Amino acid sequence: MNTYEHYLEKNGYNSKTITTYQRSVTRFNKWCEKYGITAETIDYKTFLKYIEHLRKGKLKARTLKTYVGNLKIYFDYLVEENYRQQNIIKELNIKGVKKSIINNFLEFEELEDLYYSYPTNKGKEIARKRNKIIIGLLVYQGLNTRDLQLLEVENIQLYKGKIEVPGTKKSKTREIELKPFQLMEFMEYINEVRPKILRETNKATEQLLLPIGKSFKLHNTIGKLAKELKEINNSFTDVKQIRTSVIISWLKIHGLRRTQYLAGHKYISSTERYVQDDLESLHETVNNFHPFS
Repeated sequence: MNTYEHYLEKNGYNSKTITTYQRSVTRFNKWCEKYGITAETIDYKTFLKYIEHLRKGKLKARTLKTYVGNLKIYFDYLVEENYRQQNIIKELNIKGVKKSIINNFLEFEELEDLYYSYPTNKGKEIARKRNKIIIGLLVYQGLNTRDLQLLEVENIQLYKGKIEVPGTKKSKTREIELKPFQLMEFMEYINEVRPKILRETNKATEQLLLPIGKSFKLHNTIGKLAKELKEINNSFTDVKQIRTSVIISWLKIHGLRRTQYLAGHKYISSTERYVQDDLESLHETVNNFHPFS
């Protein structure tokens, strides 16, 4: 059996966070001991008594939410190690925590317009065809700049019609489907455009997306591309806005868990930050009937 500390390390938490989470568990277990129960046997109604105990300490709602969030991860660990059958507090939310609403996102039609309106026949062709590939990955696969930088040729699985996005310390590896029209563009890019860039820049690398110049970093390339996208849609701000907009769109179509996978989020809380007005209203309705849900 793995320890809770090992579970947290395996899931990418740093030492400072692990210490904080363990502190929350210690506090909870001490309370359980007073009532002759354990984290392995406690039921939902009894856990609500623990919430009441914390409320009596006059904690702010956001602090209380943090404590409960820490314990949700502990209960996930207990389930994984077969100490419990289910995480009874997985869907429990704390009333009174104000949620920030994202206002400056683009509708999916606007995202697609960025892609379709970007011309490849103006200026340097190899650079613009590369840029078209980048825009497609931003709009249809929701990648960020770090993802784009890490991609290698082997990550494009044309025979499967998918792209494998490498994981990092902050994100998980995932496979995302490519649109049919992207397959044709990738075939041209990998077989014709990219080799031209390699020859012109005298580079030898498996990196998929290459700047036209000595550098291997995409920062300047993305910056120049952002200025061009601003000309297409004045509401566009930066590539982060595209990813935010894509995730919000995914949530409407796929729901929370599938969106978490597509976005590469390690923790569901990262995905929940993008939940917007319709689910916000639903939470308010639930709060009216249950003081803690």
